[in-house]
Amino acid sequence: MSDLRFDDSPVRPMTKSGGFRLDKVRGKVMGVCAGIANYFNVDVTLVRVAFGLATILGFGTAIIVYLLIGLIAD
Repeated sequence: MSDLRFDDSPVRPMTKSGGFRLDKVRGKVMGVCAGIANYFNVDVTLVRVAFGLATILGFGTAIIVYLLIGLIAD
C-alpha cells in the first residue's frame, strides 16, 4: 500500500532560539528599536521611523508599548 514508517526514537527537546534581546549598544533610548531590528534582520532606521509613525498615528500608544517592551525584555 504505502511505505509509512513510524520512528520509535525518543522525542527530541525543542531547541531554544536566540530570541529577542534589547540592543543597548546600538540603541538610543533603551535599545528596543535596535533589538527589534536585530530580531527581524531589518535596518534600525526603518524600525525607528515605524515607531515614530505609530506614535503619531496612534495618539501616543506606541510610547506605552515601547516602554513595556523596554521594561519586560532582557
